[in-house]
Amino acid sequence: MMTRITAWFPLWALSGALFAYLFPEALVGLKPAILPLLGLVMFGMGVTLTLDQFAAVLRRPGLVGLGMALQFGVMPLAAWSIGMAMGFSPELLAGLILVGTAPGGTASNVVCYLAKGDVALSITLTTASTLAAVLLTPALTWLYLGETVPVPALEMLISIAQVVLAPVALGLLVNRVLGARIEPVKAVFPLISVAAIVLIIAIIVALNAGNLAQVGLAVVIAVALHNGIGLAAGYWSARLLGRDETTARTLAIEVGMQNSGLAVALAVKFFGPAAALPGAVFSIWHNLSGAALASWWARRAPRDYVPQQGIHGHGDT
Repeated sequence: MMTRITAWFPLWALSGALFAYLFPEALVGLKPAILPLLGLVMFGMGVTLTLDQFAAVLRRPGLVGLGMALQFGVMPLAAWSIGMAMGFSPELLAGLILVGTAPGGTASNVVCYLAKGDVALSITLTTASTLAAVLLTPALTWLYLGETVPVPALEMLISIAQVVLAPVALGLLVNRVLGARIEPVKAVFPLISVAAIVLIIAIIVALNAGNLAQVGLAVVIAVALHNGIGLAAGYWSARLLGRDETTARTLAIEVGMQNSGLAVALAVKFFGPAAALPGAVFSIWHNLSGAALASWWARRAPRDYVPQQGIHGHGDT
């Protein structure tokens, strides 16, 4: 039963998005719930991880370096190229480039979890790219736009600590103390993750319902292309370099899913409301595309699938 429910993840995500677009007033008040929902899912991931898995990631610095190079190499260049090719106004171009220069989004960890990726690697890459973004986001924005954009470094670090690191650390502690005694609870977390991310998508759509009516088809196409390039670059770069399927899935999700909330905040502050549209659309699109990809991959366990790695052992998705 649980497997069937989670297998229809993309349908639930689309249904939630449609409901939110038609009845945004029912969900806009739930904006404060987004971070706690993500924190709950991160705790669930933590209880199925061990410190050894994080240690294994840190023993592969080249893999973390590859993820960072793709994150800050491919995505900003792809954003600039797409915006220039489509003749975007300076505001829309700025907004798309800000999405490209942003670090990985925390929702990528949830999608990686559902897609049977390497969750320890995903969390490590999200944290590393967030730390690097303090310098790289303003530097790359200046490179592509000639504009200096201060990044709220302290706020970002506090957010990543609250939403990702603290819940995962608590989950690790619970897993270490209770271990096998909480196996039945661990099996339920894929369903909780699906419900949480569907609700998050719905809230994001509700918050942006007014803007969506003003967004042109060109912006939607640009965002879809940008996200698709990131997903493809992450996956195929890993495969061409001889990395395993689990790693390729993880890099695809990490590179393709951006911290679009940060991009929207910076766009509004430094370039105006129009510049926030690419980020707002991206925040919806990458969650929907991530849901579809996670559902597809969850039904196709990689050949290198090892139940004890990451979250794989509890893949009722």
